[in-house]
Amino acid sequence: MNYQDHSMLLNDLIRINNDRIAGYEKITSELREGYDSDLKILFSKMILNSNDLNADLSKMVSFLGGEPATGTTGSGKLYRLWLDIKSAFTITTDRKTALKNGEQIEDAVQSAYDDALNEPGLPAEIETLLLSQKASLLEAHNQIKVLRDLQPG
Repeated sequence: MNYQDHSMLLNDLIRINNDRIAGYEKITSELREGYDSDLKILFSKMILNSNDLNADLSKMVSFLGGEPATGTTGSGKLYRLWLDIKSAFTITTDRKTALKNGEQIEDAVQSAYDDALNEPGLPAEIETLLLSQKASLLEAHNQIKVLRDLQPG
């Protein structure tokens, strides 16, 4: 794998984080007004987290001589992993559905990072960055899972 391939891989993760942002913005916008303010705060933190992750990924892409991606997924080898999650962006008006959709987002992001980390020839610097980001994302996943498990029904 060469520098261009690494840049493409990192750009796929940038797009997936952008999709994560879009997903949480959609879920947040569909929560009932005056209710679930804790979820709105939590999902806002997830959005900020993805923005931070993207800043670090963009720095690495630039360091490799590439142009950091903008926008959401549309191509790239990790795109197929994201197709399942896009279907989860349905109308979210209740707490349980919001948390279920959030967990699906986090599951898809974890899978994308797993695939990225399994790429052969990944330089140690990139592997370290991705492992750190995956750990941060796993914390978000677990937080949402705990809240979802607490929901009745």
